[in-house]
Amino acid sequence: MHFTVKDVLRMEVAPALGCTEPGAVALGAAAAAALLDGDPITAIEVWVDPNVYKNGIAVAIPGAPGVCGLDAASALGAMGGDPSRKLQVLETVDEAAFDRALALRDAGAVTVSLLANQPGPYVRTVVHALRDDRPRTAESVIYGAHDAVISLALDGVPVAPATTAGAKSSADLGALEAWLRELTLAQLVGLVDDLDDEDFAFLQEGVDLNLRLAEHGLRHGSGLGIGSALERMVDRGTVQRDMITAAKILASAAADARMDGVRLPAMSSAGSGNHGLTAILPIWAVKPYAPPHLATDRRVLEAIALSHIVTGFIKAYTGRLSALCGCSVAAGAGATAGVAYLLGGDLETPERIPAIAGAIENLMGDLAGMICDGAKAGCALKLATAAGAAVQAALLSLEGVRIHPTDGIIDASPEGTMRNVGTLSTQGMLAADQTILAIMLAKRLR
Repeated sequence: MHFTVKDVLRMEVAPALGCTEPGAVALGAAAAAALLDGDPITAIEVWVDPNVYKNGIAVAIPGAPGVCGLDAASALGAMGGDPSRKLQVLETVDEAAFDRALALRDAGAVTVSLLANQPGPYVRTVVHALRDDRPRTAESVIYGAHDAVISLALDGVPVAPATTAGAKSSADLGALEAWLRELTLAQLVGLVDDLDDEDFAFLQEGVDLNLRLAEHGLRHGSGLGIGSALERMVDRGTVQRDMITAAKILASAAADARMDGVRLPAMSSAGSGNHGLTAILPIWAVKPYAPPHLATDRRVLEAIALSHIVTGFIKAYTGRLSALCGCSVAAGAGATAGVAYLLGGDLETPERIPAIAGAIENLMGDLAGMICDGAKAGCALKLATAAGAAVQAALLSLEGVRIHPTDGIIDASPEGTMRNVGTLSTQGMLAADQTILAIMLAKRLR
């Protein structure tokens, strides 16, 4: 099957309000509840895979200050979410729905169970309700992608998933990933030649959404305030503002706001809002430092498109969720490819790839071991690291510095290196993922 760059953008890049794992849980509940025609909800049961569970423990729910947890996300989705908005499902939750949702949660009527060996993303939701004292149930299953509602049922009778208003098919996404895995880096870079005006407008929308989050984080010192603290350091002269520092400030400030539950959407990449922040904002931060003949609006957006493409390519090997921090190893690699492209890395030779390939390999050699220990305020620190490392890896590659293929997991080709990272993620880190989750669960029991 053949796909185009438009397919990559359509299936891999989308607005998302809040962390995408609680978002998926909220979407599952909203999709099921929509089948009940307003019948009073009495209880909600949710089953999720380990990585959805891990990413829902400590991250704030958008529009719900101080509220965390998949139980809250599910209740909010069921009480006030709009499934047609997919990963912006919680955008429609008003104060009355918020109060009903937390009352249901606080009454112990929302249960979340961990399916230890279930691959993901996976969310099964059963919403219980009453109609004239008669029990009713509605069920949804999300699998393969955060907004892929693969089945719906009302009182045990299957319902066509079309009611979820265009959620992508996990089979389609699987086919796209299989196609991406067959491409070379040169072919991935070549996809940007096919962008049209519609694509450029969509890419600019992503920049605008993620900049709004960064601006909010800087203005309000949201979350841990990493971005605003770095900005203060620049103002005091503690650190100098250069393209590396600028990238770290933008990416971390946006993550500060997003992880704090600010009610502003991010443009996600490969199913993750934080991936989207990393894939887009470091490239935008480099724009003012790039030579004017390179830093055109069109070329910057081409670089961002390449970043999304490379991010999706790596996620096709690592899986949607894993023990590796995808913001660093996948979106970080996408960002460094985009920065190298923006700074002329595709113009050095007819093959269009040496500097871009070197940037990706430098980034992998630097950050490939960073773990994912759940979505939380501290992710802003990881995004700062990934953004700075992405710019540094590209600059070093443009200077002719390229990590040796004899080093560790680095291969003789960029494609081989990215495949090795996938093997590390899907095979080598399984025990690490279980250990990370066990540590997180033990903390909750103290």
